[in-house]
Amino acid sequence: MNDETSREPARDPQDLERLLIARQWVGDVDGMAALFEPDAVVDGGEGQLTRGRQAIRALFAEITATGRKFASGDRRPAVINGDLALTSTKLPDGTITTEVARRQSDETWLWVIDRFSVA
Repeated sequence: MNDETSREPARDPQDLERLLIARQWVGDVDGMAALFEPDAVVDGGEGQLTRGRQAIRALFAEITATGRKFASGDRRPAVINGDLALTSTKLPDGTITTEVARRQSDETWLWVIDRFSVA
């Protein structure tokens, strides 16, 4: 699954979380990072911001190496305004994630901002 051409793109902002989890479960760290714009930012909490796709890839490689698996949760319907979308998920442990996605020129979606936990 490391061949980028074989990766399913996110045709809807709601697809991004599902794709992220599926790719993590099979160890496709490059595929996880490919769901983010090149200059995206991830807020991992406690003031730790990870900027840029390469740094996000390194973060996901570190998380995946620990054996920790992302869990699927209760996804809320995306709020879409033009080419931007706000997505959020309530995870089984009660935490809530929020993300901002942007529609790309090919009509696919990539995350621009990802906050692991807001509650």
